[in-house]
Amino acid sequence: MGKIKIMPCLDMKNGRVVKGVNFVNIRDAGDPAENAAFYQAEGADELAMLDIAATLENRKTRLEWVRQVSSVISIPLTVGGGINSLEDIDLVLSAGASSVSMNSAAVKEPSLMAQAVKKFGPGRITIAIDAKRNAAMKSGFELVVSGGTKPVGKDAIEWAKACNGAGVGCVLPTSMDGDGTLAGYDLEFTRAVADAVKVPVIASGGAGKLEHFYDGVVKGGAQVLLAASVFHFRTFSIRQVKEYLKSRGVEVFL
Repeated sequence: MGKIKIMPCLDMKNGRVVKGVNFVNIRDAGDPAENAAFYQAEGADELAMLDIAATLENRKTRLEWVRQVSSVISIPLTVGGGINSLEDIDLVLSAGASSVSMNSAAVKEPSLMAQAVKKFGPGRITIAIDAKRNAAMKSGFELVVSGGTKPVGKDAIEWAKACNGAGVGCVLPTSMDGDGTLAGYDLEFTRAVADAVKVPVIASGGAGKLEHFYDGVVKGGAQVLLAASVFHFRTFSIRQVKEYLKSRGVEVFL
């Protein structure tokens, strides 16, 4: 399996880090550059920054936010939100991101994934897969786009297989049912995605206790553990999470 990585996530809106529950009820969580520098100093392995309103507002990711955050860290930075074309990817990478995360644009134009992989390399392309439970789907999970507002009638696990087939370097599944709830990662969804792909999976949405991180690896099959609320509001430090995982036999970068 290799060593597990910890990835704090900066959800961005109006130039500030924010955090909601089930993609709504947003509250402020501080300055992005200050948070980024703090997390690197705490031992974060990677950082995610998601412009949560970009797609809904029909605009591009704010490049100044990318420059601001990338200038204060040396760890890898994955940026998502409003990335719709090869040109957008190029601009975000040029602004300092290590990789990009796409969701809605890839669903709308699946060929974009393979084009992006060919031009920039698989290691720079992550596909975010947002889903919610729907018994009408074969897997029980329906793909959702536009910041969690639009179900698209596609099976989320079949979509994960298509992403894997396109050669992307990583997938980031988030269960809308669990996001921000602190009730734990949606292990059923995370495991279903992990079993469907051959690339690293980033567990996302709902981590609230130390054991949730362990479950994300052991039960969910994730190689990267993303969390926001517990880090932003200082419930746990990254060091605490890593030491807990190590104490339970999970290899981490210390």
